[in-house]
Amino acid sequence: MTVNVLGQRLPAAATYVAALAAAFALLVVTVAGALWQTNQGVELNAAVRESIAHRSSLRLLMRGMQDSETSQRGYLLTGDEDYLAPYFSGRADIDRELANLERFAGDDPAHAAEVRRLRELVSAKRDELQQTIDLRRAGRGNVAMEIVRSNRGKEVMDEFRTLITTAEAREQTIVIESMAAVDRSAQRLRFVVLVAGMLLLGIGALLVVTVRNAMSELRASRDDARSAHERVLQEMGAREQAESKVRQMQKMEAIGQLTGGVAHDFNNMLAVIISALQLAQRRMARGETDIDRFIEAAMDGARRAATLTSRLLAFARRQPLQPQVIDPNRVVGGMSDLLRRTLGESISLEVVLGGGVWRAHCDQNELENAILNVCVNARDAMPGGGKLTIETANAHLDAAYAAANAEVTPGQHVLIAITDTGEGMPADVRARVFEPFFTTKEVGKGTGLGLAHVHGFLKQSGGHVAIYSEVGVGTTVKLYLPRTQMEENTADAPQRAAGELPVGDAGTIILVVEDEERVRNLSVASLRELGYTVVHASSGEEALRKLEAKPAVTLMFTDIVMPGMSGRRLSDEAKAKYPELKVLYTTGYTQNAIVHNGVVDADARLLTKPYSIDDLARKVRAVLDE
Repeated sequence: MTVNVLGQRLPAAATYVAALAAAFALLVVTVAGALWQTNQGVELNAAVRESIAHRSSLRLLMRGMQDSETSQRGYLLTGDEDYLAPYFSGRADIDRELANLERFAGDDPAHAAEVRRLRELVSAKRDELQQTIDLRRAGRGNVAMEIVRSNRGKEVMDEFRTLITTAEAREQTIVIESMAAVDRSAQRLRFVVLVAGMLLLGIGALLVVTVRNAMSELRASRDDARSAHERVLQEMGAREQAESKVRQMQKMEAIGQLTGGVAHDFNNMLAVIISALQLAQRRMARGETDIDRFIEAAMDGARRAATLTSRLLAFARRQPLQPQVIDPNRVVGGMSDLLRRTLGESISLEVVLGGGVWRAHCDQNELENAILNVCVNARDAMPGGGKLTIETANAHLDAAYAAANAEVTPGQHVLIAITDTGEGMPADVRARVFEPFFTTKEVGKGTGLGLAHVHGFLKQSGGHVAIYSEVGVGTTVKLYLPRTQMEENTADAPQRAAGELPVGDAGTIILVVEDEERVRNLSVASLRELGYTVVHASSGEEALRKLEAKPAVTLMFTDIVMPGMSGRRLSDEAKAKYPELKVLYTTGYTQNAIVHNGVVDADARLLTKPYSIDDLARKVRAVLDE
């Protein structure tokens, strides 16, 4: 087959190949040139951004020094400590900008020397400011003013301003030159694209001429293909819309189920709490003292609400975990008596502990709760009695199993398998058992959060849960935890509080830091009830002042999430001044400074909200006794 090219008949295949080869070569050259020009532009833009950031740091540093000087002048003139707030709060900003300037200087000797000189001037000016402030505080304001009038500080600031102005001018020049270079690079890129476009148009025109004679034969088939393509696109669009609607409906159904379950359970608990407290209030108003059962009912409702919140956090993988190295055999063996009392006499419990079972790294309390949840579900599945078997063993999850199960990491795992001889579950129920508030139990006999809690805890711990069930035969729930090579430290095992509640003594001073007034007042009252001497503050800044006024504080009990200074920052600053100070954190929000990826920092002691006075007493005593 031949084609007519500029009046000559040439082989069609060879002509097409030559045209495509030329177009491909041109494309390669064009892309390479464009990439080179783009890289040049990116580098120049990066230089401009860095220079602008450098100038910003210079200006912020200048402003911080000026604010400090103004703050000092105001204090010297008035003696009002409030004038010093910008002076103290701006120190961290000045140090940060100096650090940024050192980073910008990099290996440039001149820039590094400039930053060193700036740091020396800042230090000299700070010494002068602090000296005059200290003299004013000591009642020697006239001496402080003499230092100010000596112009020593003015000379330092004049040199400081000169250095800042010089550096800003240099960076401005760099920005102007870099932007000019960016413009030149853009012009070169436009030239390359223009030439490439013209060449491609030429090749395109040649191809149009080449295929002109063949268009009449291909037009019919092209039209048919276009029609078919449009029909396919329409069908794909309709299918995508239908799938989107289905996904939205499923999402709304899940949200509705979750919201409805939370509202239902919380409303029930709030109804119990409100009714019980109102009844107690009415009886106390009449002078009656028989209100213990109402208070206990309110406490039970509050505890149930706290448990519900904990399970929701576990399902969402947001609960703060305190993992440790555990021996699964010891954990399961230690729960045997508790499980037998929980299951009742109609359930026969058999515990089979495997030999040489590996260690795991997880939160022991949450693991025990997970095992207990599964066992309670198994008990409810055997209303007429039956047998429950708990086994421990080593297991290996291979790559094929991991590929077939989302979020499973292949490798060595510790297995805890719980098997019952109950009613079993059909496939549709088994597919939904981990959904929050999904339950097949009668109203009032289950929240539907037990297995959701188990699933969330294991996923947050890097593990996996699998369920195998057959109707009329029974169910097996397998809990997998990754193996750890770390050694178990039995001294870290959680101690079960028993006996009398630990109390404090008036010689132990505790500082309570909480921005929420009602929570702060109750925490203070609880600690005083336990016998401690308590001082309190509503912010991190106030807490530092209280520590300075009363350095004999033994323990600081602080919220983490507070406006302004966080609990973590407060702890760092306080312990820098008072290394022997012990810190106990509390929070109701887990995405914060001491919880990372759901795990509490090893050096942090945390009491999560809500907590009872018993929890507070034991946690405070544990931290004090460390």
